[in-house]
Amino acid sequence: MGSDTPKQYQRIGRCTLLEHSVRALMSDPRVARVLIVVAPADPHAAALALPSGVRLAPVGGSSRAESVRNGLRALAGEIDLDDRVLVHDAARPCLSARDLTALIDAVGLHDAGGLLAEPLSDTLKRVDGAVLWANQSVDITKPIVDLYNAQAGVPAAPSASRPSGTRPAGTTSKPAPPPAPKPQGNPPK
Repeated sequence: MGSDTPKQYQRIGRCTLLEHSVRALMSDPRVARVLIVVAPADPHAAALALPSGVRLAPVGGSSRAESVRNGLRALAGEIDLDDRVLVHDAARPCLSARDLTALIDAVGLHDAGGLLAEPLSDTLKRVDGAVLWANQSVDITKPIVDLYNAQAGVPAAPSASRPSGTRPAGTTSKPAPPPAPKPQGNPPK
């Protein structure tokens, strides 16, 4: 985003992207609390304007999966094993109340969790190199009929006491497939 400030701390209006994400999550009355997992030495988190029911946990890891695992461990004494935990990337502030409600309703008490995703609408190209230059050609135009952009997900039964090296519930490698996308114009060629 062209700044030294991490994306989740960039402002849209008077709030950071992270604060917008928290508001979206807290808009559903079934969300009892929000735990924000941040890096142990995060210099920006303390300046956030957080409402009641929201707290910081400086237990972030070197990967998203490690941060999720550490966050579940931080919640271990506060939740039951059949409670649901919603994992949301704070840098994605456009979670609507309608989509959050639909995700929680659709997953219900299913142990495998779920994923809120939207069908991709942009064309995907693969080129040789990181930047497409005038003298390069596109290697492949990827069809997008079965590709989705993840928005939020994984409300599932947490298990912070799992043996080391196992996945927390809801982080399965084979999530349930999202609904088929609605056709939009001609397929890419």
